[in-house]
Amino acid sequence: MILERYLLSAVALMSLLLATPGLAADQDEGGFQSLFDGKTLEGWKAPDMSYWSVEEGAITGTITKEHPCTVNQYLVWQGGDLGDFELKITSRVTGSPGINCGFQFRSKLLPDHDIAGYQVDNNLNTDWLVRLYDEHGRHTLAYRGQKAVFDENGQVTHTKIPGVEGPASFRLEEWHEYHLICKGSHLTLKVNGQLVAAVIDHDPKQRDLSGILGLQLHSGPPTKAQFKNIRLKKLQ
Repeated sequence: MILERYLLSAVALMSLLLATPGLAADQDEGGFQSLFDGKTLEGWKAPDMSYWSVEEGAITGTITKEHPCTVNQYLVWQGGDLGDFELKITSRVTGSPGINCGFQFRSKLLPDHDIAGYQVDNNLNTDWLVRLYDEHGRHTLAYRGQKAVFDENGQVTHTKIPGVEGPASFRLEEWHEYHLICKGSHLTLKVNGQLVAAVIDHDPKQRDLSGILGLQLHSGPPTKAQFKNIRLKKLQ
């Protein structure tokens, strides 16, 4: 009887985990859940799925001369809005000089399928490489090496993060890991374990405390943006 109850409880727990789109049942020691199974795009959706595939165990957004892209494409996780959380994503991007891509968080869908809100943004062949950004809003919040504090009136103060100035210790064309931490008004971004940018956003008119998660394929010349090892830990 005890064994039967145990088995029923285990089945119920497994069903609950699998019922959330894109949320795998496996959980590591840090409490992170996988949002990508490494094989399919289950749990992810875009208005135009023709730009998205799975290659080399990674979600891959591709622009080619044969299949051009004139508007930004977003692949959105279907698990709902996120408020306070930690997110880890391993990524790389290749293509023409100046290629831009990244991922949206605490964002909202617009009627034309565009997305507005916070973004981890990156750009090939720039000194900053990575920044915290506000899509369709205030634009750059903090470049790599900066901490930005926005007060209640929207005024911003920037300070330097020690040890991040100068050439980056990573390349966007090679696999690198983003670790994003969002707790209330505090946004913290690490790359390969190193703090690279931070924002404290007290502006009630501009800040976003919750919203969707979406991977970006930026319009423009031929590009390949890849994302894998996508792991989430909710903090609320």
